[in-house]
Amino acid sequence: PRIQAAVALRDRRDRLAAGLTIVVGGRECRRAIGTRVGVEVAFVCTPLLRSEDALAASATLRARGADVIEVSERAFAKLAFGDRADGLVMVVRTPPTELRDLHVGEEPLVLVTEDVEKPGNVGAILRTADAAGCDAVIAIGGTDLFNPNVIRASIGTAFTVPLAAATAEAALAWLRSSGIRIVAARVDAERLYSDADLTGPLAFALGSEARGLSDAWTAPDIETVRLPMLGVADSLNLSVSAAVLLYEARRQRGLPHGRQPTHPKPDGDP
Repeated sequence: PRIQAAVALRDRRDRLAAGLTIVVGGRECRRAIGTRVGVEVAFVCTPLLRSEDALAASATLRARGADVIEVSERAFAKLAFGDRADGLVMVVRTPPTELRDLHVGEEPLVLVTEDVEKPGNVGAILRTADAAGCDAVIAIGGTDLFNPNVIRASIGTAFTVPLAAATAEAALAWLRSSGIRIVAARVDAERLYSDADLTGPLAFALGSEARGLSDAWTAPDIETVRLPMLGVADSLNLSVSAAVLLYEARRQRGLPHGRQPTHPKPDGDP
């Protein structure tokens, strides 16, 4: 029954009802553990524990007294999916995604996405945000941030970047009340991203590749920039656009370094 309950978490309704999600893979599990996410249960298939990350994560779980269940390869096959199983699957409590739980510094760099449906795209965006030292990602609509495929595509960085899910109205109100300047990426903007001042408290807003940003992101206090498209394509993959904008902002700020998430030690200390 516990295996069946874990497998059911691939469905969004079950995840939301239970407040849980499933994490598959050594690196993904290790990064989740490193942020002290609440682990409900871990399923371990010892013959498949081959990677350094999976071995370290399993050792840390046992050192912390987590509920660890040994399963056969046949049972594990029902739990795992994709090509990064590594003999370890965890069921964890879904981290909070409320705007009020976001805490950013004095000159934050924030990324806002709107109506991004594909978990692979969301995961890639989170991986980019983590790499660029983004202070927060706010998702409006689209897939849920802790979809197992988002976690997988992000290689566990879904647990290392501060996240929030909100409506466009709530996100705009939070950004404005926090004194964060808003720059919207639009294909028809006059100014190139490289000509804009991207220093200070700043939020980039990116819409889906199919529809772009909604009208909520059209206002006198919202600046617009575009990325030059020099071929026949009229847009880039969203994670690529995010990378270009975030790293240009980092270049202008003179901050080549970002947060450096650490892995937990085998003795259980983070």
